[in-house]
Amino acid sequence: MPIDECYCCGQDYIWSWTEAFDKFGFGDGDAQIETNQVADALKEAGYETEQQMWGMHNEIIVSIKRDGKEILPVNDPKFRLGYDDPRGYLPEDIIELLDEKLPDP
Repeated sequence: MPIDECYCCGQDYIWSWTEAFDKFGFGDGDAQIETNQVADALKEAGYETEQQMWGMHNEIIVSIKRDGKEILPVNDPKFRLGYDDPRGYLPEDIIELLDEKLPDP
């Protein structure tokens, strides 16, 4: 989990990259949203990402592409974007990349 400085109080703000895929991540959008850091890590590795506001306050990654091909299992009727654990549907190489770039402390 990366540790950043809280924008409001200056204290440590601890978060996980998985929250960038979770409708209820980052305190359901009431906390400091770090979705951009996750998207940036993916973009640096050659992926294209798309983010969307979910509800009135939370932002999640809704698309990851490489060479124009969607990586998220959007055509799987069992897949629930924003609700399923990304460690259960992302390819292992992306999980390893994000664990490396945004590791638990």
